[in-house]
Amino acid sequence: MTKESSKAPPLYPKTHLLAASGIAALLSLALLVFPSSDVEAKKTTLSLELESPAEQLTQDQDAAEAVQATNEPAASPFAQIENSAEDAPQTAEAAPEPAPAVAVAEEKKAPNHREVIVSKGDTLSTLFEKVGLPATSVHDVLASDKQAKQFSQLKHGQKLEFELSPDGQLSSLHSKVSDLETITLSKTDKGYMFNRITAKPTVRSAYVHGVINSSLSQSAARAGLSHSLTMDMASVFGYDVDFAQDIRQGDEFDVIYEQKVVNGKAVGNGPILSARFTNRGKTYTAVRYTNKQGNSSYYTADGNSMRKAFIRTPVDFARISSKFSMGRKHPILNKIRAHKGVDYAAPRGTPIKAAGDGKVLLAGRRGGYGNTVILQHGNSYRTLYGHMQGFAKGIKTGGSVKQGQVIGYIGTTGLSTGPHLHYEFQVNGVHVDPLGQKVAMADPISKAERARFLAQSQPLMARMDQEKATQLASAKR
Repeated sequence: MTKESSKAPPLYPKTHLLAASGIAALLSLALLVFPSSDVEAKKTTLSLELESPAEQLTQDQDAAEAVQATNEPAASPFAQIENSAEDAPQTAEAAPEPAPAVAVAEEKKAPNHREVIVSKGDTLSTLFEKVGLPATSVHDVLASDKQAKQFSQLKHGQKLEFELSPDGQLSSLHSKVSDLETITLSKTDKGYMFNRITAKPTVRSAYVHGVINSSLSQSAARAGLSHSLTMDMASVFGYDVDFAQDIRQGDEFDVIYEQKVVNGKAVGNGPILSARFTNRGKTYTAVRYTNKQGNSSYYTADGNSMRKAFIRTPVDFARISSKFSMGRKHPILNKIRAHKGVDYAAPRGTPIKAAGDGKVLLAGRRGGYGNTVILQHGNSYRTLYGHMQGFAKGIKTGGSVKQGQVIGYIGTTGLSTGPHLHYEFQVNGVHVDPLGQKVAMADPISKAERARFLAQSQPLMARMDQEKATQLASAKR
C-alpha cells in the first residue's frame, strides 16, 4: 500500500451516508421552525422599545390596574405589550408611531424656559446670573415699573420662572408669591409691564371636633384648628368661660368655620359660623348671625346674645397667680395688704384686652401699678390694668375703647416680681372680685329677625351633631 493510499478517508456504506444527510436536514428544519430563546428575547425587547415611555409597564399587576382605571380593557395600550411575544415579527416590521405624550413632554421643556428656586443668600441679581442673564439687567427690569420691585422681595423656597427670547434676552418673569397671588413681568415695546393675578377662592364650611387633654391651644391644634381660629373661639366663649382657670381635662369643642379653597387646596380661613364648648359638664353654644343691617355678632342657639357687658378674662390663656383677697401678704412689701384684684401671669408682651366698652380715664404711670390703664364703663363700672410693659397704639387718656380691643401688653413695671397683669373691678367705687362678678346680658335676637336666625342656626347645630357622631363612629372602628 502506498503512503497516499494510507491517508485516504475511510469509505462508509451508502446507507450510513443517507442517514447522516437526513439528520442534517431535520436539524436545519428545526432551527427554521423553532428560533432560539435569545432571538425571541431580542424581538420582544425591540417591541417594548418602540412603545412610548408611558406604555412601558409590563408587569401583570400594573396592566390590571390600568385596565380597571380606564374601564376599557379592550383598548388598553398595555394589552399590546403583553401580547408582543406572539406578534413580535409583525411589531418589528410595522413599528407604531411615537405616542403624542412624548411630543407634549418635549414641548414643555422649551429651550428658552428657565426655573430657579430661591435659596439662602440669593438676590434677584444672583438668580438672573443663574439663568444666563447679566446682573446689570436687573436694574432695567426693576426700573421699568414701580411695582416690579416686588420681585426683589424674595422668600426662601420661592420659584421664579424665566422666559428668554431666542437672542437670550428676558421676555417674561413669573412668580407665585402666595396661594392666591402671582406676579408677572412681560416685555413690551416700552419696557416691562407688571401684572398681578389674584385667584378668587371658593368658600366652603369645615368642621373640627376636639377633646382637651392638655392645654386648649395644643388640643385645638391636634384637632386641626388653626391658632387664629382657636383665639376666635376663646373670644366667642370668653363671656362664659374663663380660659385661665375654668378649663379641665375632658372638656370638648365642636367648630364649623368658613374655609377658603383654591384648586382643592385650603388657603385661608374665614369666621367661625357656629361652635359648641363643653366646660366642666356644661355646654355653651354660639352661632354667628348677620342682621339685615349687615352687623354680625354671636348668639346662643336659641337667640340670646353671647356678648355681655364685660368679658370674664382680659388676657387669653393666662394663669391666675393671685386671687382677690383682703388679707394677702404682699410679695415685695412683705406685709399684709389687701389684694383688691386678680393677677394673671403670662409671658411678657401678651396682649391685654379691654373688658368692656369705655372711656380711658388714665393711660400712664401710677405708683406701684407701673404702666396703668383705667377704663370707665358707663356710670357704675370701672376697671384697672396694671404693670403693663407698654400701651397699645392709640390708647391715651381721654380716648375710648371697644370691648375686646387690645389696650396694652403684659409687663413687670411698678412693684412686680414677674410679668403679669393686675386687674381690678369696681362697682360704684367699691372693689369687687372680678371672678365672682355677675355680668349683664346684651340684647337678644329681635322678634323681627328670629325666624331668619333660626333658619340658619338650626341646620348648623344639626350638622355639628351629625359630624360629631360620624367622627366618633369612625374612631371606634
